[in-house]
Amino acid sequence: MEDPVADISRVIRLLTQSQPSIQRATVEKYFTPSASFTHPLCRTGSYEGSRWLIWCIYRWYKIMSPRIEISIDGVAYDEKNRTLYVDIHQVFRIWVIPFYNVPVSLTTVLKLIRDPPLPPQPSYSTPINPNESWHATLNRTTTSSEKPLYYIQSQNDLYQVNELLKFFSQFGLLSGLLVLWQFIATALCVVGATVFWPVSWVEQNVVGGNKERSIAEAARG
Repeated sequence: MEDPVADISRVIRLLTQSQPSIQRATVEKYFTPSASFTHPLCRTGSYEGSRWLIWCIYRWYKIMSPRIEISIDGVAYDEKNRTLYVDIHQVFRIWVIPFYNVPVSLTTVLKLIRDPPLPPQPSYSTPINPNESWHATLNRTTTSSEKPLYYIQSQNDLYQVNELLKFFSQFGLLSGLLVLWQFIATALCVVGATVFWPVSWVEQNVVGGNKERSIAEAARG
């Protein structure tokens, strides 16, 4: 990628919504050979050739849900650490399970490296020409010396627990129970903060905040 913030939305759609040959070409083009993939339900690790596992994960993802609705809600780039944060909303359907429909939100964290020595791009016997926009993207030149190129070294998909539970229950039942428990836990926090307010008073007036001294040490003088 020449511009990670501008390019990442197109890359994500190529990975999740394109034909198998284009999907594979996208993985080969934008991920390093030792790239890693981490998800709450699977991971690859990082070693020479681990990129092939990433392609297998995306291929199985697309087999399970041939028609994926996905939207990019926001992109932030930490240039110093070369890290992309992408907020994603997707609707995941498994075609063999009637009425299975899972709308989930997640944040994908992508670690990038600049100008790695990648092997030559593989050639494919199947022509990639059913959709000219996909085709044009994959054949955009990556040899320009005017701008640095960025490749994905790791992908980490982060889900809130209630979002992850949506995959395992129809109509969001488990997710709803978790949200209910979260509100109960918040109420318990209020009770705890009210009942144990003397501890906060001692910390404020005796210990002096977040210092190395403990309350016991303050009591000893």
